[in-house]
Amino acid sequence: MYVCSCFGITETQVREHVGTGACTPRQIAGACKAGTDCGSCVRRIQALLGRGACPQRELVDQGEPAALTADPVAAAGAARPVAGVLAADAA
Repeated sequence: MYVCSCFGITETQVREHVGTGACTPRQIAGACKAGTDCGSCVRRIQALLGRGACPQRELVDQGEPAALTADPVAAAGAARPVAGVLAADAA
């Protein structure tokens, strides 16, 4: 099923990015641009991410630097930020 119709991103693709370390809507956006255009998919992305364990978040909570396998900004091609994605990360 499609999560982001703007960029044709599926649930499977979002789950693959989660498997490589993405834990937040912003990190998903950085990996595949989902949520960076109209923003209507951000809530679905949040639902897919759930409240489960996130190794990256756990490192940050312990005061250690967390790094993804790839630079999310570079992977997104310097995608423009969207208020919906930024607000979702704050939640």
